[in-house]
Amino acid sequence: MRHVIEELERRRDEALAGGGARRVGAQHAKGKLTARERVELLLDKGSFEEFDMYVEHRCSDFGMEKQKIPGDGVVTGWGTINGRAIFVFSKDFTVFGGSLSEAHAAKIIKIQDMALRMRAPIIGLFDAGGARIQEGVAALGGYAEIFRRNVEASGVIPQISVIMGPCAGGDVYSPAMTDFIVMVRDTSYMFVTGPDVVKTVTNESVTAEELGGARIHTTKSSIADIAFDNDVEALLQLRRLIDFLPANNTSGAAHWPSFDDVDRVEPSLDTLVPDNANKPYDIKELIEKTVDERDFFEIQGAFAGNIVTGFGRIDGRTVGFVANQPMVLAGVLDSDASRKAARFVRFCDCYDIPIVTFVDVPGFLPGVAQEYGGLIKHGAKLLFAYSQCTTPLITVITRKAFGGAYDVMASKHIGADVNYAWPSAQIAVMGAKGAVEIIFRQDMDDKDKIAALTKSYEDRFLSPFVAAERGYIDEVIKPRETRLRIARALAMLRSKTAEKPWRKHDNIPL
Repeated sequence: MRHVIEELERRRDEALAGGGARRVGAQHAKGKLTARERVELLLDKGSFEEFDMYVEHRCSDFGMEKQKIPGDGVVTGWGTINGRAIFVFSKDFTVFGGSLSEAHAAKIIKIQDMALRMRAPIIGLFDAGGARIQEGVAALGGYAEIFRRNVEASGVIPQISVIMGPCAGGDVYSPAMTDFIVMVRDTSYMFVTGPDVVKTVTNESVTAEELGGARIHTTKSSIADIAFDNDVEALLQLRRLIDFLPANNTSGAAHWPSFDDVDRVEPSLDTLVPDNANKPYDIKELIEKTVDERDFFEIQGAFAGNIVTGFGRIDGRTVGFVANQPMVLAGVLDSDASRKAARFVRFCDCYDIPIVTFVDVPGFLPGVAQEYGGLIKHGAKLLFAYSQCTTPLITVITRKAFGGAYDVMASKHIGADVNYAWPSAQIAVMGAKGAVEIIFRQDMDDKDKIAALTKSYEDRFLSPFVAAERGYIDEVIKPRETRLRIARALAMLRSKTAEKPWRKHDNIPL
């Protein structure tokens, strides 16, 4: 038995060495961790159980039969994050550049299937050079098998992709179909075709960072949800994100012990909204003062800043937040904001995470660029997402709720369960000045009359009590009581059930 154990140890050491000391050193020189170092940092200490450590490729073309390394460029297995089971695969750039072979794909597929059977989240750490060219269509087939499983798992278990190096060609489509994409600044990039191909085909000169770096994908394309400065920060923040997410679509929102008083009031919120209706304020202050211990995890914070999305907890339970941001474009809805919020709302509804919506929206952004860019359909995505929700929906109107944007932002009419308004709320088709100029255009020369009519319009329509009289607003609340009222509403809605007509699937306006 002794010699058998010695052989086991030798094989294990060979697999743990990855591509060898030289390649590991090159990885570290770039400021990047190795595949196994990343897994160890991500998961609870000592919890990782590795599978398929000794798998090797079966390619015999182009001299590949002489180049075999155990593991074949990807580390797979499961472990725990704060005691909760998580499945993980981590591409190893030190072995064949992390390129995907048939055997490499089979390892990922096995983990995907196990995660789906166990109804546990799966995390992919990407640092690879795409398909292994020597294997041709076998590698492409492996990609397609992975993609199909991404689709099967969508809405069943959370899927998260972390881009920690190159991610190009076929490698990009699996992350694109997962729930969240995290990137590392300066060391990671994503694109379908690289700078050399772009130069050849379009004659555009561009660097990898300019084409698909973290800054591009978090601020322009919205492909990535969040970026961090290095591997360590990304993995530690990923552990924090996982704590907000449920294990699957039937387990319910995650619940952690809270040391924050659920009945806490915030007197400072009484003065958050300025007296001047055109003066901005930071909606994140409201979110942070509403959630447990001011712990708010923002999603896509660098993109479409006129709307804020992210996770917090109330009474220890995860809640999704969507909020217009008056500090950016006055909180107006545009194409980017609508897409961003719709995606987040649909994720929360998939996993039955309650959604709290804070509304201060002057309407949709006008302009030729917005109309040509499909604002109608992008705005409809958010409308569709909210209307489709069966998860608890709570809405708080803090100030403006004008025009069609009032309807779209989780109004009572499209299915919100509890709708509150602050005394400062203004709910109308449009602002008083614009409304009076349309209704009384024949009197525009009489400034005193227009001023009086504007005041009359404000008193009659720019008030939460008009909507409250019709039952569109359930209650006008004191700002300081926002957390308390939301917490009570969430407790009441915990047993909510909602049925939708049978259909094969919906046809969201993509």
